[in-house]
Amino acid sequence: MGILQEKFLKRMGCLWKKREEMQLILNQEAKKAWSFKKYVALRKVMIKFEYQRRHPLLQEEEKLHLDALKKEAKEICLQLKESVFRMTQQRESLKQMYRKLTEMCHKPDTELLQVRKETNLAYMQNPQPVNPELTCWPVTGILDMLNNFRVDNVLTQTTIHHVSLDDASVMSGDDPHGLSRQFDGGESFVAWGAQAFTSGRHYWELDVTHFSNWILGVTKDILTSDTIIRINYEEAFLLFSEKVNDQHSLFTNSPPLVQFVKRPLGRIGVFLDYDNGAVSFYDVSRGSLIYSFLPSSFSCPLKPFLCLKSP
Repeated sequence: MGILQEKFLKRMGCLWKKREEMQLILNQEAKKAWSFKKYVALRKVMIKFEYQRRHPLLQEEEKLHLDALKKEAKEICLQLKESVFRMTQQRESLKQMYRKLTEMCHKPDTELLQVRKETNLAYMQNPQPVNPELTCWPVTGILDMLNNFRVDNVLTQTTIHHVSLDDASVMSGDDPHGLSRQFDGGESFVAWGAQAFTSGRHYWELDVTHFSNWILGVTKDILTSDTIIRINYEEAFLLFSEKVNDQHSLFTNSPPLVQFVKRPLGRIGVFLDYDNGAVSFYDVSRGSLIYSFLPSSFSCPLKPFLCLKSP
């Protein structure tokens, strides 16, 4: 076998690997498009709940907010659809190119050189995934209303510990970056409330300005030992932030859900409406809603919780 043929076979291996990578990216993009549509439908419900529960006189603003969401979501859905189409075309091009290489691998060197030039084009046209990110529109008077229920110094217990997230499989259904692995076993600053809430409405703010990976919200039990802190997904209402390869993402649990909104950069407000069974998160600097766990029925005391992953 000549040197050129060896290089040709190596190129075939690289092309096959490229095709496999393209298939993986395509699968992720298609799943993202499906998840985004599902998220938009849920966000409409959250926005209606937010206005109807606390702002019955802001019907015009609610309509503008929902109209803006509809328009922006439609544009992003189109971008995702086009992205999936481009990736599908790229996958088929790579597939056809590999088939052609298989047929040509025993041809003369002059023909192999021409095919090598053609395969170079495949490496220069990889479509980039879409980063769907909805605008969090401000809600008039939201912070003034929330501050009526403000409680300070809710995080009275603090430590530097390794954190373990029980029932990590709960996140696996919609956890493309392996969020649970970002925290499991890593050293983190952890704080929680010594007093649990069993009734009423309570609001507090947490500053995450200098951190990319964090967890905050409320949880039932926090089990501590000399070496580890353990919390249970199924008994908590949490907002997660993670950074992987310079890409920031937001997630929630119960159920696991990617949050397709801009990441808050400073203080985050947490509002626990225990009597109505709701937990909401707010971007303080924008005066906007990040996410609401819609009304359910709490059956246990809930404690404020914060985990800041060490850089």
